[in-house]
Amino acid sequence: MKNKDEVRITESDVAMDVDDLMEEYDLETSKLRKLTGPIAKITTLIAIAMSIFQFYTAGFGTLLSARQRSLHIIFAFTLGFLLYPASSKSKKDKASILDFVFIGLTIIVFGYLFVFVEQIANKGTDLTNIDFILGALAILITLEVTRRVVGPELPIVAMIFLLYAKLGPYLPGLLAHRGFSVERIISQMYLALEGIMGIPLGVSATFVFMFILFGAFLDKTGVGKFFIDLAFAMTGHLKSGPAMTAVVASGLMGSISGSSVANTVTTGAFTIPLMKKTGYEPHFAGAVEATASTGGQIMPPVMGAAAFIMAEFTGFSYLNIVAAAAIPAILYYFAVGTMVHIEASRLGLKGLPREELPKLSKILMKEGYLLLPLIAIITFLIMQYTPTLSAFRAIIISVIIAMIASLIKRDKSFVVKDIFSAFEAGAKGAVGVACACACAGMIVGVVTLTGLGLRIAELIVALARGNLLLTLFFTMIASIILGMGLPTTAKYIVLATMAVPALTKLGVNLMAAHLFILYFGVVADITPPVALAAYAGAGIAGANSMKTGFQAFKLAIAAFIVPYIFAIDPSLILVDEVIGNQIVFLPIIKALPMIISAVIGIVCLAGAVEGYLIDHCKIHERFFLGIAALSLLKPGLYTDLFGIVVLGITFFLQKQRVKNLEQRA
Repeated sequence: MKNKDEVRITESDVAMDVDDLMEEYDLETSKLRKLTGPIAKITTLIAIAMSIFQFYTAGFGTLLSARQRSLHIIFAFTLGFLLYPASSKSKKDKASILDFVFIGLTIIVFGYLFVFVEQIANKGTDLTNIDFILGALAILITLEVTRRVVGPELPIVAMIFLLYAKLGPYLPGLLAHRGFSVERIISQMYLALEGIMGIPLGVSATFVFMFILFGAFLDKTGVGKFFIDLAFAMTGHLKSGPAMTAVVASGLMGSISGSSVANTVTTGAFTIPLMKKTGYEPHFAGAVEATASTGGQIMPPVMGAAAFIMAEFTGFSYLNIVAAAAIPAILYYFAVGTMVHIEASRLGLKGLPREELPKLSKILMKEGYLLLPLIAIITFLIMQYTPTLSAFRAIIISVIIAMIASLIKRDKSFVVKDIFSAFEAGAKGAVGVACACACAGMIVGVVTLTGLGLRIAELIVALARGNLLLTLFFTMIASIILGMGLPTTAKYIVLATMAVPALTKLGVNLMAAHLFILYFGVVADITPPVALAAYAGAGIAGANSMKTGFQAFKLAIAAFIVPYIFAIDPSLILVDEVIGNQIVFLPIIKALPMIISAVIGIVCLAGAVEGYLIDHCKIHERFFLGIAALSLLKPGLYTDLFGIVVLGITFFLQKQRVKNLEQRA
């Protein structure tokens, strides 16, 4: 343990420029222009106008679906072309003529849908020459803006799907289909609400935007620092104190954040230096923060915006999805916390004395009001208000509370200017999601048109020879691979259309199937070689990127057991049965056996992976702990007893070894 002067964190420790870190490690932020002059002011006004439009329609009623989505896409694509250059050689301080050409085409192409929505609905899928030209341009514009904002991976996948729709007759086996004309494909992508303008964009234009805006307002009120202070006060006394602070703070921040990398950078600027000062190696400190931050994508209420799209895909209510996701998310953090605690024990670290920590009661008394908007939004959701209206009301409450607090404190911590600043940040933060949803909508459109989802399901099931565990394993691998390099919303959309049918075909509960693919799609952010969150953590820690990536994967591996358990038995997600689009939930008391099974499995796997419980594990102890963890994949009395016995015996043997060593000393 280092002396107390060394472990105190000062303002200089966290004075790193978070914006610079975001630019270096977040793919979207790294490409952002720093506009100057009149165009910078115009861009700000467009962003504010977008947020005001979204905010107004959330509170007073949305437009017709096609109009709401087309105006949303005009705003988002315009900001995309202004903020993101075409290439690394493009100017970073101003937009080019080509950018303005794309903006003009965006307004024409999607403005046409906004103005002529009734006429388009009446003529169905029949294309005029104008429809054909505008539809082709819509596809090209969507691919280009997504390439700029999100990266090339998603547009490439979308182009492969578009080619699949055309080349169906020439493909082998189950992949073959009758094929569709270019006109039919363009009609599906442009005119129907099953392509670019489909469900993903519809969710982005309503629920997702409002929660991103809500997060922007919370950020302006200082909730991020409050979460860190709260976590430090709660966990600083533990032997794994600083690392556990990262786990708790990142879980709290991640619950309202839409990005693993943004969460890593925001909380990691404080927690990573603190972990290093108390004795953790740099790569471990970066890995802890990345792993904890990534878990925010499966932590209610926001879940990286995937919860809202999941509600549309499954027909389940948003509140049902949040309720089902809660226990797996908590178990994820329990798994990471267990690994962190074991590492602290192995290193012989100790926590800070309680008298050196901030008082929890004082923090809550001074800044506890910052929790009120979160409490409000949860209350509105429980009262059955829509997520959009709940976010609308919570934003108003957050502004009122922040302004009252600022007046009482007389510190100008929140003024009218901050409202417009939050509007600007919310719109800019939503551009990536909107572009990803529009592009992913084309993938969904092709799957709907060709029935590819069912074909992929048949291939996966055939490859696994009908074995559920093998099917789950193959789906996990596919989820991790497809999740690499894609934002949470895009990876979920692709996986929901491609992988979920394979699981439901073998009897996996629909809710469990969707959570399974989301869980492993998210883990891709800390799975090398494309472990973006881990690389961000490594940058802050000054550690080797690949070493940090593998350590993050290792920290998260104990959590890999959880999705298998709820896929095999949905009791862990509190689902009893599904009737139509209604879920009958289990009382939590009946889910306790599943939760206990998962907890035992996590502890066993953590011990096996780290090679430590209360003392270093011998080879045979690690082996039996690993077998016990795997046996708990199938919950049941005998497997649970086996896990408890193995864990108990290992703990007893190590306890005796430690006692003998102490006596000899």
